[in-house]
Amino acid sequence: MRWIWIDKFTEFNSGKSAIAIKNVTLAEEHLHDHFPGFPVMPETLMIEAMAQTAGILVGEAKSFKEKVILAKIKKAVFFDYVKPGDTIRLETQIESITPEAAGTAGKITCGEKLIAEIDLMFSHIDQNLAGKKFPEENFVFTGTFESLLRDVLISANSSSKAGLGQDG
Repeated sequence: MRWIWIDKFTEFNSGKSAIAIKNVTLAEEHLHDHFPGFPVMPETLMIEAMAQTAGILVGEAKSFKEKVILAKIKKAVFFDYVKPGDTIRLETQIESITPEAAGTAGKITCGEKLIAEIDLMFSHIDQNLAGKKFPEENFVFTGTFESLLRDVLISANSSSKAGLGQDG
């Protein structure tokens, strides 16, 4: 089973930045057990949501040809809780990208409130320097992850085509 911690992308600038949202609901089972009587989204799951948002951005920058995995959490600072009923916004940008790795910087907000700052490093594991072999199929970017992009990319393409049509 693959757990998806983001609901959709609202912006996607290939090779540069992305914004995704996650609606937090009491229907999520982990919220019942994390702090009984005070349900909040665990910080580890917010890091995972950012890793999925940033990882898809990094993977798309190389046309999903690389297997991108989270290699390091450079920074994870939390300022507030996220509760059921909240919608969080995950903003990330690529700071650096090389054949072997990529670095991203991100923040999570809820409305105007800053929830967290999370900076991550990703490895392009097929380019690893240890020479280890990995399966040929891309076990990271499955159709499930790529489907998260479909709506925002279709919308972006429609907008840019509409803009071209207006100019002549």
